[in-house]
Amino acid sequence: MRILSGIQTSGSLHLGNYLGSIKNWVELQHNYETFLFLADLHSITVSQDPVKLRRSTLEVAAAYIASGIDPDRSIIFNQSSVSAHAELSWILGCLTSMGWMNRMTQFKDKAGKDKEKASLGLYSYPVLMAADILVYKADIVPVGDDQKQHLELTRNIAEDFNRHTGTNYFKLPEPYIAGTATRVMSLRDGKSKMSKSDPSDNSRINLLDDQDTIIKKVRKATSDSIAAIYFDKENRPEVSNLLNIFASLSEQKIETIVANYESKGFSEFKSDLAELISHKISPISDKMHDLLRNEDYLLEIMQKGTIKANEVANKTYREVKELMGFVCL
Repeated sequence: MRILSGIQTSGSLHLGNYLGSIKNWVELQHNYETFLFLADLHSITVSQDPVKLRRSTLEVAAAYIASGIDPDRSIIFNQSSVSAHAELSWILGCLTSMGWMNRMTQFKDKAGKDKEKASLGLYSYPVLMAADILVYKADIVPVGDDQKQHLELTRNIAEDFNRHTGTNYFKLPEPYIAGTATRVMSLRDGKSKMSKSDPSDNSRINLLDDQDTIIKKVRKATSDSIAAIYFDKENRPEVSNLLNIFASLSEQKIETIVANYESKGFSEFKSDLAELISHKISPISDKMHDLLRNEDYLLEIMQKGTIKANEVANKTYREVKELMGFVCL
């Protein structure tokens, strides 16, 4: 069984990336053939500074390894180094209806009111995401709650390709959603997802933050005026988000945490949460800094991963071309 996932290489990775994705991959790599890519092609759907994009790509690779991804067990590579991703995306895009694309909600969210200035890449990137998955014939795709629609589109595209070619060539990938904090929200606004693009650095815990910074950010995190600590996602989104984070990092049930702080105040709760996050994230931050000082090592890992990824992806792409009727020389 094979899994495939990746993270965009734009901006610094944060606690949401770790709890929502990387932490789960660390466990999954022991039971699945694991392909983890650095999504640099997806990153340029919005303008990127070339120097920062390169640095961010290396930071994501460092984050994978520092968090526990084993390069000897998992295949780590940058997306743009495997040309079959983009090439298969073109073929699949020619089979994808505009009706399907117009129903994709993330383009509307990301483009905002000024859709006329949004790039074609931002509109069509779900097809590239489908190519990412299908080019490795992934069985399982770890996704967050907000990515379910993309995986459903991937399944639709795979079915359409199979109908077009009269085959069952592509299997239909299944979603894998695990963990308490599948969607970590902003520390400033419990109704908004924790994001690398949020202008407020206090809205997130970056994986490169030091211990003092982590503690200050958690203590400043938005809560509310109600003294009691309890979970209510609709009416108390900020408090519920902090409880989710606490539960995921401590591997306790939310009910247990609520019971533990029944007679305690937010000050003690936040203090303990800050210490917990620091205890979990600071070692990752320290190792990331060490890895980033050894760029040659990171590039070597990515190069080895690229060779392995190309072996699989190029075979799939050639078979797809043959099924489509292309002359393959």
